[in-house]
Amino acid sequence: MGNVGTRRWLRLRAAGNLLNLSTVSGLLVAVAGSSRFRPGPDGLILAEGYRHRFPIAGAFTIGNVVITRHRFGWPIADLAGGAHLLPAAVLRHEGRHATQWLACGQFFLPAYALAMLWSWWRTGNLGSANPFERWAGLAEGGYPERAPRREPEGREPEGQG
Repeated sequence: MGNVGTRRWLRLRAAGNLLNLSTVSGLLVAVAGSSRFRPGPDGLILAEGYRHRFPIAGAFTIGNVVITRHRFGWPIADLAGGAHLLPAAVLRHEGRHATQWLACGQFFLPAYALAMLWSWWRTGNLGSANPFERWAGLAEGGYPERAPRREPEGREPEGQG
């Protein structure tokens, strides 16, 4: 795709997420959580110091806004303040969620909630079988790779028999 193509794509993603109002929603959520803003890589807006306990995640993305209670390790920040730094891999993961917001718009949230329920039912983990998390990269998002739960007694696992 090349550097020029990548920059165009990232500008398109940012513009699309503004137009579908997901980035506006992300900014409102971050402001409600008393977050501090700074520019991030790939057209993302980093919202650090989010004060609410929901959702339970190291970071979450709404549109092009990546929100966290902590600080991102991009660029390397000063540890003297005792702030927890999230690794750059988390930003790559969250950037993929920004692309999912572009594709789904405001339908992303209900679709993601259903995907979490499916994953919990299937594996006992909210992310392991969640197609949004799998596409964003389970390991980079800090999710374990869990196998589906065992089948009930007397039933063979799918794909066998």
